[in-house]
Amino acid sequence: MKTSEGCSCVEVLSRRKVLKAGLSAAAAVAMGQSAESLAAPQTERQSQVKQALRTAGARAIDIHAHYYPQTYLETIAEDGKRFNCEYRMTDQGFYTKTPAGNQGPLPTKFIDLKQRIAEMDATGVTVQAISLTTPMNYWGDAEISLNLAKTWNDGASAAHLAYPTRLVAFLTLPMLYPDHAIDELNRASKLPGMRGVYLGTNIEGRDLDDPLFEPIYARIEALDLPVFLHPLTTLGGNRTKPYYLSNLLGNPFETAVAACHLIFGGVLDRHPKLQVTLPHGGGALPILIGRLDHGYQVRPEFDHARMPHPPSTYVQRFTYDTIVHSKSILEFVIREVGAERVMIGSDYCFDMGVDRPLELLEQINLPGAQRRMILGDNAVRLLKL
Repeated sequence: MKTSEGCSCVEVLSRRKVLKAGLSAAAAVAMGQSAESLAAPQTERQSQVKQALRTAGARAIDIHAHYYPQTYLETIAEDGKRFNCEYRMTDQGFYTKTPAGNQGPLPTKFIDLKQRIAEMDATGVTVQAISLTTPMNYWGDAEISLNLAKTWNDGASAAHLAYPTRLVAFLTLPMLYPDHAIDELNRASKLPGMRGVYLGTNIEGRDLDDPLFEPIYARIEALDLPVFLHPLTTLGGNRTKPYYLSNLLGNPFETAVAACHLIFGGVLDRHPKLQVTLPHGGGALPILIGRLDHGYQVRPEFDHARMPHPPSTYVQRFTYDTIVHSKSILEFVIREVGAERVMIGSDYCFDMGVDRPLELLEQINLPGAQRRMILGDNAVRLLKL
């Protein structure tokens, strides 16, 4: 069995393999064990068994999960010395320092694949689509940006090869250097396990409708690869520094701003086959789509000859994850965009993520076909698994 890119069958998650993996996880949970034979409290195991039985036959695919290859962190430390970068491991976790900001302490399960697979087993997740997170590789010059992209892509592909039925990946690119980005896109898209492209919601302050990125979008579209967006530098400045508002409010609004640049800037019209996933349930976009439509009708900034359709017509050009932390909001998102455009997400393994990404969906009354779409069928289609 081969994909359109000529990958061998070991890179493809067949329905039988994924189902088998999911049922194996359920069996392990029923015996009180993860894939790594880690014990869990009895009440927790009982809950997991019930959940596994309820979703038997469905493939739970997490579209939004983050990973740091050890080699990527070491490259930050070594190649980033001239940028005053650091990476260090401590008893509390690991830390990074780059011009894009400081991170840490972060838990070692960001790096440790055995821990990751054990937690996937314990929470009923069959497959993770892994992606990079802060610090991205946009902050340096052409040399280090390309080297970081190659290092992450190679490391993510190695993770897939270690667990070919459990992990696939979104590749990353040195977006400020289009020639390098296209070369790396051509190379990395052929690596085992690569199923899409990961982009920040802005690239070092450049919005996604910047003409610099046009040739990259054209090549992504030609390769028929989906794009997964993720907030980076968020909005608000000093006003959002207190109370973690830079993340609590900044991330969902950053996602909405990026989506609007793709819509109003004509990117989606120029690239009609480009498929983009918005994290965190689309951020602020779904709840504000009526306001955007009204502005489109009454404001002189919008050229209806150039953009003949209102913003709401573009909602169907995006797909969305389930990370909204609210049953009623997830119900709203599903109702607004359609179950066929929503996929499970966890934001693994940040504290603003979801420890048990299947649980929120379990609380919602949905027809079985729609539940299976969100659990995994939509991701299977998007990622060509």
